[in-house]
Amino acid sequence: MISKEQFQEEIDGIIRNAIREDVGDGDHSSLACIPVTAIGRAKLLVKDNGILAGVDFARQVFTYVDANLEMEILMKDGSSIKYGDIAFYIQGSSQSILKAERLVLNAMQRMSAIATKTNRFVKLLEGTNTKILDTRKTTPGIRALEKWAVKIGGGENHRFALYDMIMLKDNHIDFAGGIPQAIAKTQHYLKTHHKDLKIIVEARNLDEVREILRSKGIYRILLDNFNFEDTREAVALIGNQCLTEASGGINEKTLRQYAECGVNYISSGALTHSINNLDLSLKAV
Repeated sequence: MISKEQFQEEIDGIIRNAIREDVGDGDHSSLACIPVTAIGRAKLLVKDNGILAGVDFARQVFTYVDANLEMEILMKDGSSIKYGDIAFYIQGSSQSILKAERLVLNAMQRMSAIATKTNRFVKLLEGTNTKILDTRKTTPGIRALEKWAVKIGGGENHRFALYDMIMLKDNHIDFAGGIPQAIAKTQHYLKTHHKDLKIIVEARNLDEVREILRSKGIYRILLDNFNFEDTREAVALIGNQCLTEASGGINEKTLRQYAECGVNYISSGALTHSINNLDLSLKAV
């Protein structure tokens, strides 16, 4: 997985690019009618129920826009929120608050929605040994925010990108000429390039599970679109030889049943690609 330093670089890049995109050569609406010396105070008002996420990101945005802004945090990331709650106050230059407002709200609304959905999945898995994972099915350019929100909601991050883990999926296997070929070529590549990356291999059926198990050094087998019966059989076949992951159309109705098949992980793209933003507002006080 990526380091804390790499992750922070991603966050810094998101903030820089988002402010560039939104502000350009100036917030002319504010510049036109609000004196540069004006001091204001605003509150982050919650207008929905769920799990709060993005408070620390908001702090970083406000600091980037104006280091003199003062933030009073009342509710931290991961807090349960309800309609009418106030998450924080922000005070300082009115122009600076307005310059940061849209980025803060856009990010926090989406992050809170992801954290809320993830938390529902986590609660459905209580009492099992299965953990929920996100995927790379994220919004281009803001993956770090969305994966951060999954963690806040109690889930775990899968690989961050193509560079921090090997994942041999159906197309890799087919293009490489088969499972043994794909695994052998991958292990040779890692040795030649002195890279220490974990290897996940996707299986489309039980025969492919057996074929993967003939190779050593596999970190996890991804059981893609398996039914419950085949998932249970695959878990029994794999035993302690490597970890197991179920994926493919698993939703809130089927999540618990897949966990009860004994898999170590369930990955779900729906955590990040199928959500409705939580309603949050920044209001002057």
